[in-house]
Amino acid sequence: MKRVVSAILLVILLTSMLYSAFKIMPAEAAGTIYIRADGSIDPPTAPIQQNGDVYTLTGDINSDADGIVVERDNIVVDGAGYTVQGTRDFPSKGMTVSGRSNVTIKSMTIKAFPYGIGLESSSSNSISGNNITNNEEGIWLWSSLGNSISGNNITNSSRGIGLGSSSGSSISGNNITNNENGIGLGSSSNSSISGNTIANNGEGIELYDSSNYNSISGNNITNNGLAIYLGSSSNYNSISGNNITANNEYGIVLYDSSNYNSISGNNITNNVCGLWLLYSSNNRFYHNNLIDNTQQVHIYTTGYANVWDDGYPSGGNYWSDFNPPDVFSGAYQNETGRDKIGDTPYVIDANNTDNYPLIYPYGYVPSPDFNNDGIIDIFDIVRMALAFGSVPGMLNWDPYVDLNQDGIIDIFDLVVVALRFGETV
Repeated sequence: MKRVVSAILLVILLTSMLYSAFKIMPAEAAGTIYIRADGSIDPPTAPIQQNGDVYTLTGDINSDADGIVVERDNIVVDGAGYTVQGTRDFPSKGMTVSGRSNVTIKSMTIKAFPYGIGLESSSSNSISGNNITNNEEGIWLWSSLGNSISGNNITNSSRGIGLGSSSGSSISGNNITNNENGIGLGSSSNSSISGNTIANNGEGIELYDSSNYNSISGNNITNNGLAIYLGSSSNYNSISGNNITANNEYGIVLYDSSNYNSISGNNITNNVCGLWLLYSSNNRFYHNNLIDNTQQVHIYTTGYANVWDDGYPSGGNYWSDFNPPDVFSGAYQNETGRDKIGDTPYVIDANNTDNYPLIYPYGYVPSPDFNNDGIIDIFDIVRMALAFGSVPGMLNWDPYVDLNQDGIIDIFDLVVVALRFGETV
């Protein structure tokens, strides 16, 4: 009997030892981990593996201070899907890069820090493919030059990305959602914000005292309190090709921003107010589609003049609440022949007029799937029937149904729909 009991106890002991040996536990480290200037990792027990200039996390890191501090140039810090988590103690950072260049930070989750990633006086660094969530400031750049922030998911923070006194930055392809503020630039220049998805934030993109050719282009900005804001002497910036749609409180706001900001080629649709201007003049708006906003434009302060077209024949903007005739052409719209520009101007106020309003939405590619439901069906036929025979200026004119854009909805347009009836697109 004793031998049986001893055997059972031995089996239990061996099983426990094997379980402990093979059980996978996440590696953790308290305090701050340093990648030193000589390439060493301090402390050496930290869950980071070095292979030349590549430093790869091998486990999660919990820190009650800064998470990882980089003191070396020309390296890659690869999170490999692991998490760096803080305790929100100010002013700690998940990743700190100060006075460094050519550092890549990628593929990690960073959460619960006052600053998720902080770059100061640093240049030519890359922050890509990270999940940055539940921080005060997701990514913060200060006094830095030529850095790239791309392909990150930044959520549930007070501000997603902030730039201060920085230039030449590229912010592209990020998903920035459910933050109090999405992207903020202060005293920054020559930076590009492009191809980002910015949704469900209090404010989408803000520029304060930021001039000299910052570019905001090709972003999808939806359901924010304020989509794009230029304020406090933000001049010589470009806002182009953005989709500013679906229930933003304000599409684009200019406050105290004059002198040649260019706002062109944007789709500004289904917002409470499309454009809101305060104390702003000498800006140029053209080739924008202002469609079904509760208020297309509100100029809060009178006496401030802006330019609302790109001259003739380039034209101005498309206004869904304006249906002028198109019989004449020419710079004064007094020559015979249509030119896809309204014969009468769109007057906003005494100092602001679109002299060449567009008959068709800018950049619109005609499609017989008029309601964009993916199939050419009876609903498209009905929409064409309601507009059949109309020309610009008539009450039933529908520019989307004029498939060949010849200025009349007729049998030629109907034939296109009939031949493609039943197709999925």
